[in-house]
Parts: sequence; structure tokens; C-alpha cells
Amino acid sequence: MSLPGLGEPQFVTVGYMDDQQFVRFDSYSASQRMEPRAPWMDKMDQDYGERNTRNIKIDAQFYRVDLETLRGYYNQSEGGVHTLLCLFGCEGSKNGSFRRSFYQYSYDGRDYISLDTETLTWTAAQPSALNSKRKLEAERRIAERQTAYLKKMCVQWLHTYLEMGKDALLRTDPPFAQITRRTDLDGGVTLRCQAQGFYPAEISLTWLRDGEEQLQDTEFIETRPGGDGTFQKWAAVEMASGEVDKYTSRVQHVGLPEPT
Repeated sequence: MSLPGLGEPQFVTVGYMDDQQFVRFDSYSASQRMEPRAPWMDKMDQDYGERNTRNIKIDAQFYRVDLETLRGYYNQSEGGVHTLLCLFGCEGSKNGSFRRSFYQYSYDGRDYISLDTETLTWTAAQPSALNSKRKLEAERRIAERQTAYLKKMCVQWLHTYLEMGKDALLRTDPPFAQITRRTDLDGGVTLRCQAQGFYPAEISLTWLRDGEEQLQDTEFIETRPGGDGTFQKWAAVEMASGEVDKYTSRVQHVGLPEPT
């Protein structure tokens, strides 16, 4: 991130395992080190932190050069605030095998370019990214190196972290669900089913009328953090006052032995 008046651009990197942040580095921090952000990271030896801090500082220099290059592509002066974001990661199955990966860049909040790890080709999200596409595809080893990391090393680390943090990452906290009722001035009724305190985040809330799902008539909010390491979500449905008894809610979550 280029920050006018504050000298060298700031570089921040964070690591997430599922929804939990476990490491962070900030070039503006006093420690100048990669810092653990999850209790289970205390199981890592000292060499892990020192090695990754060195690697991150090297990465920071490359990203600062890339930021300057992109500002040139867009004919931008040095005085503005600009951000270059790289998002990459992998998913693995329970048996340790690779499932999928992603590697993509955005610039100033807009998608810029992404790597297809199956074809080893780059997709430009906007015309200005065509310069980067040509350069990256002329150096095929870049795509090969990133893909090899995502499909092998990344998955190995994923399962290492999962084993260390299994008490937190593999826990299943069941949702606490309650239904509230609101009657409008015109006599209409809104029933809301709210589930909270659950982990992991995947959950299904549905309203049924005479046993049939009412997806089109149901209002949902996206699953969101509850502020205590768990999640919350609600689903609401409107009806005439005389039809309330026809509606039931259904909650499905891995922490429940069966839907409730």
C-alpha cells in the first residue's frame, strides 16, 4: 500500500486456516517479525518464525516493485494511495489430497489478473493487465513454481496446521436456535428463525410450509461472525396471520445429530 507522506509503501501479509487468522506480518510494526495469531501456533519452533520472516521481507521488496510498475501502467503520480493485493491458497481433502487452489491479484480494489493452475495460463481482468499477462506468460516458470507450491507444499502445510490446531479448527459447536414473531399493522406476520453460537460456519436454515421449502419467499442474511469465534445467521418469512401454524423451520448443522 502506497501511503503519501509515510515513506516506503506498507506491506502486510496474513495467513488464514479456514476462517481463523494464524499469522500476520506488518512492515510498519515495531517487531518487524511474522507474529502468531492463534494459540496453537505456539507449537511451532523458533526457526519457523525466523525463516518465514526472512522470506516475507524478500517478498515485500518484490511487491513494492510491482506496485511501482502498476502505477506506471495507469499513469498515476506518486502522491496517491494505491493498493496491490495478492490472494492465494489451497484446499485439501481429509485424506490429504489436493482439491483446488487459487492465485489472483487486484489493484486499487479491482480484479487485475489471475492464474489458472490447471492450464498454467493467466487471465487479465482488465485491459491494463494485458502487459502483465504477456510478461508472466513469457516466463512460464513463474506459473509452474506457483502451481507446484499450491498443489504440494500448500496442502502439506494445510494438514500440518490442521493437526496442530485441531481442537479449535475441527470443533463442532451446535447452533442455538430461536424463533421470534412480529405482527405488522396490516395483520401480516413475520417469523424469524435465528441461529447463533455455531461453528463451523456452514449451516442451512429453511422455512417449510406444509412440509415444502419456501426458498423464494424467505429472506436470509449471510452467515456472519458472532464476535466470540462462533457464527450467526437468520432466515425470515412473511405470511397472513391465519397461516402461522402451517410454517415450521429447519436447522441443519454438523454440530447437530439431526436437523431440528
